[in-house]
Amino acid sequence: MATGCSYGTHRVLEPQGALPQPAWRLDNTPEPFDNEILVDVETLNVDSASFHQISESVGGDPDRIAQAIQEIVTQRGKLQNPVTGSGGMLIGRVRYVGPGLQTDLKPGDRIATLVSLSLTPLKIDAVHAVRPATDQVDITGTAILFETGIYAKMPADIPDTLALAVLDVCGAPAQTARLTKPGSTVLILGGAGKSGLLCSYVAKRAGAARVIAFDYSETSLERARRLGAADEFIQGDARDALAVMRAVGEKADLTLSLVNLPGAELAAILATKPHGMVYFFSMATSFTAAALGAEGVGSPVDMLVGNGYYPGHADLTLELLRESPKLRALFEELYVPQR
Repeated sequence: MATGCSYGTHRVLEPQGALPQPAWRLDNTPEPFDNEILVDVETLNVDSASFHQISESVGGDPDRIAQAIQEIVTQRGKLQNPVTGSGGMLIGRVRYVGPGLQTDLKPGDRIATLVSLSLTPLKIDAVHAVRPATDQVDITGTAILFETGIYAKMPADIPDTLALAVLDVCGAPAQTARLTKPGSTVLILGGAGKSGLLCSYVAKRAGAARVIAFDYSETSLERARRLGAADEFIQGDARDALAVMRAVGEKADLTLSLVNLPGAELAAILATKPHGMVYFFSMATSFTAAALGAEGVGSPVDMLVGNGYYPGHADLTLELLRESPKLRALFEELYVPQR
């Protein structure tokens, strides 16, 4: 059995020499190399920006969403939205662990992959259900995890759909915990969404004096009020930069941009203090717009690309659900099917 590149370049079909994430097409055949893990996939958690774009493009019809996802995977050998460039992550059961790997995984273990579907070789045999409310898709299929691919074993005390939902965004609360300074003001654009609820809780936990949840949906803001982690709740459109700046008032030390639509870059920049930090976690972000926009308005903010990986991010995020009954109850309402 052959040993592949630890970064997965041996799976790249087009263009040769590329890494799997920027590559156009991957080899998704479920025949693992001796340093790969073969996973029987159960559920895909599609990146919010990607799912929103696919849904809008097909009029929100679940059957057409399923068809669009299948077409992307058939064409590319991975789930990488050609418009947003993003993917998501998955849960499944390990079928095979290559002998060349140093890991405690064994066949039969259930895992969530913590690397993007935009670089994961994926083969879909059938789509069983599309759940637009949670951006999740149940399938039968296979995936390959490379030697450098990170994962989390599925916890026994948290339902799958809930664990999958929070692990998909676990980089955001981990970075929020690192970036929040005691006594600071933290603004969260998309503050009532999945990652927004987690980040507002973490920011308050880290000692922020003023946490502002800004969201387009008044219904979602009501949910955020029930959590009670934010100090202020503002309804509005994050694409209206001047309106956001005026609504926020005194500018933030740290702004988190978590919205799943493009066009919110300047709102985040204008609402942040000079030499403050803007953390762009959303995959809908145009980093060209952010860089040139900051230059255009003369703002010296620091900007951080939303790297979804931070050491310990999965454990930290799952622990938040165990620590806060309110937070867990809200997420169970959203992500645990009611019988």
